[in-house]
Amino acid sequence: MARPVIAIVGRPNVGKSTIFNRVIGDRLAIVEDKPGVTRDRLYGTGEWNGKPFSIVDTGGIEIDGEDEIMKSVRMQAELAIEEADVIVFMVDAKTGLTHSDEEVAQMLFRSRKPVVVAVNKVDNENRMDEVYEFYGLGFGQPIAISGSHGIGIGDLLDAATDLLPELEDDGYDEDIIRVALIGRPNVGKSSLVNALLGEDRVIVSNVAGTTRDAIDTPFEHDGQRYVLIDTAGMRKRGKVYESTEKYSVMRAMKAIERADVVLVLINGEEGIIEQDKHIAGYAHEAGKASIFVVNKWDIVDKDDKTMQHFTQSIRDHFLFMTYAPVVFLSALTKQRLHKLLPVVNHVSEQHALRIQTHLLNDVVSDAVAINPPPSDKGKRLRINYVTQVSTKPPTIVCFVNDPELMHFSYERYLENKIRAAFDFEGTPVRIFTRRKSDED
Repeated sequence: MARPVIAIVGRPNVGKSTIFNRVIGDRLAIVEDKPGVTRDRLYGTGEWNGKPFSIVDTGGIEIDGEDEIMKSVRMQAELAIEEADVIVFMVDAKTGLTHSDEEVAQMLFRSRKPVVVAVNKVDNENRMDEVYEFYGLGFGQPIAISGSHGIGIGDLLDAATDLLPELEDDGYDEDIIRVALIGRPNVGKSSLVNALLGEDRVIVSNVAGTTRDAIDTPFEHDGQRYVLIDTAGMRKRGKVYESTEKYSVMRAMKAIERADVVLVLINGEEGIIEQDKHIAGYAHEAGKASIFVVNKWDIVDKDDKTMQHFTQSIRDHFLFMTYAPVVFLSALTKQRLHKLLPVVNHVSEQHALRIQTHLLNDVVSDAVAINPPPSDKGKRLRINYVTQVSTKPPTIVCFVNDPELMHFSYERYLENKIRAAFDFEGTPVRIFTRRKSDED
């Protein structure tokens, strides 16, 4: 199930990134007092009153900006608006209603999406009078907020989440493996779909409840049923979208949310670029099973070490996803294509694997005996009990004497020992610590 999407839009320097950071509780966006500094759209996930959502921060929309950066920012914002379920339109109480705000409002009216107006920089009650002029935008009651002071954020989230659609189940049976193909333009997503289907064209399946504009293609191979979720839906809109350097990650996010297994496609001829890391990172954060698929392998100059070197390069660039296997193939010539689906099946099984509690505790006890946790100011971590609480991804809770004593490095050590014992290839493993006293 894909989370609904909230997009934050507005002209430059109204404080969109500050609000984005408040909502996701992180300092991902670059906040600088310069107009147009948020060049890329940034993505995060949040939850409010039990409603999960994805949130996107857009670059400031300069309607009249004609330089290449501003053209790119405007296109990014248009893509975000197109994908959003609800739009938070941010304006600035200090500067008041501007011509640029009115131009952005026209753009939002054309989208026919629900819009909430957030008037930022209302830092004290004296500024409340400055909010009223924004009624003139025509989107109903504006909400006064202060990003820097955290005022009114709850009211804003109440208003935005009230307008979100309900989460819909996609209606597929539990035994069907949902496979999302993600990657920047021209890595061969559509070609790989066609190669797996053995067809010359992508078959579009209109399955009720699927995300807007996703291309879902059910097929069966050796008795196993799959659904391919292709994020290449942008090509329907013409070359202008595909030719933008920045890939529309919104579609990738929606596809990832619905997938069991994510194929991260990399262009074997061009190698790895920074954008690949952003796209793969979202699959990791979403807790999905993942496989790196190096496509166009037929046109790569190779010797007996090329595959080994490319794999090492992937490991070096994607340090956070060392668990993901690497498959080399050519969608065009179908070279090594037969190797992909067995790996998909394997990582899907690992993603859904549940380990019996006594086996898990045996492995952790042995790990602690070999390498006891270091002490901190005279206190030592004691792990009383370990249990797996969920799958997809496998999620493990360690009950300990003091969660503060579980250092990241020791948690990683335990994860490595658990992986060595039970494989978990292709899937993230989540480990949480909870306090448990001896009396419990």
